[in-house]
Amino acid sequence: MNQIYALKVEQWLDEWNQVVYDDNQHKSKPEKNFYIFSIRASILRKLSGIQRRENDPEKRLQSEEIGIQRKHDIKRSKEIRNYIRYGYPWSSLPPSKQKDPEYKNLQKPGWLPTSIVINILKKNDVRKGKKVNPNDLITVENNKDNIIVTLPQKAIEDPNWTPKELPPIEVIDGQHRLWAFDPNDDIDFEVPVVAFHGLDISWQAYLFWVINIKPKRIDPSLAFDMYPLLRNEDWLEQGEDHIVYRETRAQELVEILWSFPESPWYKRIEMLGGSRKFVSQNAWIRSLTSTFIKKWERTHRGPGGLFGSKMKNTDEVLGWSRAQQAAFLIYIWKALGVSINSSKYDWAEKLRQEEGSLTFEDYRMDPAFSGKNSLLNTDQGVRAVLHVFNDIFYELAQNLELSKWEEISGETDSKYDLIKANLASLEHVKFKEAIDQLSRILSEYDWRTSNASSLKEEERQLKMRFKGSSGYKELRKDLLKIISKSNSEYSSISNQLLEILK
Repeated sequence: MNQIYALKVEQWLDEWNQVVYDDNQHKSKPEKNFYIFSIRASILRKLSGIQRRENDPEKRLQSEEIGIQRKHDIKRSKEIRNYIRYGYPWSSLPPSKQKDPEYKNLQKPGWLPTSIVINILKKNDVRKGKKVNPNDLITVENNKDNIIVTLPQKAIEDPNWTPKELPPIEVIDGQHRLWAFDPNDDIDFEVPVVAFHGLDISWQAYLFWVINIKPKRIDPSLAFDMYPLLRNEDWLEQGEDHIVYRETRAQELVEILWSFPESPWYKRIEMLGGSRKFVSQNAWIRSLTSTFIKKWERTHRGPGGLFGSKMKNTDEVLGWSRAQQAAFLIYIWKALGVSINSSKYDWAEKLRQEEGSLTFEDYRMDPAFSGKNSLLNTDQGVRAVLHVFNDIFYELAQNLELSKWEEISGETDSKYDLIKANLASLEHVKFKEAIDQLSRILSEYDWRTSNASSLKEEERQLKMRFKGSSGYKELRKDLLKIISKSNSEYSSISNQLLEILK
């Protein structure tokens, strides 16, 4: 039977008519009601397009996210699946105790009484340029006496059915419960559902926040990874209760750069102040919130933040998780460090001579990259590099297919294992060559500070431009100029960015 009887719930106040609705901002006026019904979890999962993710990095990198971006925690769904089958507390026991007959009495029913919140797409709803195929549409019919939700017949009859284009259902809240019903398991039962019909994506993000964050159910930083659209919601930025996500995420990334053993900045960030041998944590946070995690302003001509803004010419927010963001930052700095270390440029050789050695076992020990007289070990150098990579990758995000880099996730609790896995997967992405090429170009630049003893007086005067607050912009312009003169495929975009800086 492909028809479900539903209850209509009318929730609307006259005051809501004063809300600013805007189709262009994905905030079109919603229907004045939603629906409540039950459906078998296996059917709902098929209609929602939630599919098993590939474990092979290369295959996963070729796949596309379905519907609005969501991040899935495999371990969390596995825990819920164990609960469904055995109840609590037996499902949380270690395997040794689960095998012990003494604990058999701890098995209980694994009820899921809380509703899964979904949105049923209408025929004209578009997601990433796709619509629901007419044969896959779900209809909601308001009869006089009842509400009938009609599902595509083939989805009920064919166990191997998949949507031809866009799945007809989007999961707003409850994807981990739904994903707990593994197709390879024999567990299946009905789940309660609250269904909206044709709800715009910005309102979906709003609902997710209200359900999960406002009651402080989950960490806001985790929420921004699970629902990337929240990174760019104006109502969230302006709210008094909003936790400053951008600074929080910046601090998390800085801590990873400092503590991850393979990071170019491993133990090379002043986390607590004190000596000024390295760039401070505070300076790093300011640089990240000014580049990768900055908000895009409608009145601003320049690029937005790659990790925190809608991508250019699209309404999509790049859905990279914290592990992906950290891996990307580690990779660009490593690519630049390795490129400099393998070079024999005059500026680099002179910095090495000042330190008394020309060869180093680790690129991170190269004075040209990490020495006291290298601009790369200054606030200005850090921010300039972050600016260049952020701005170019933001402008070329679609051409470089950044959104196709899918997170490599697992059941480990170790954030370092996740970062390591995502760092390794960068070897397979299309935009790896862009990072490497830009790093080679930037390694040509004379990164000596004004304190380097090998500088001539006129060179020293030029380097003095980088002191003080104006130095950030001056160094950034220098880097864009060297890229614009490189005759590379990034020359044109560098010229455009230079025009914006004027």
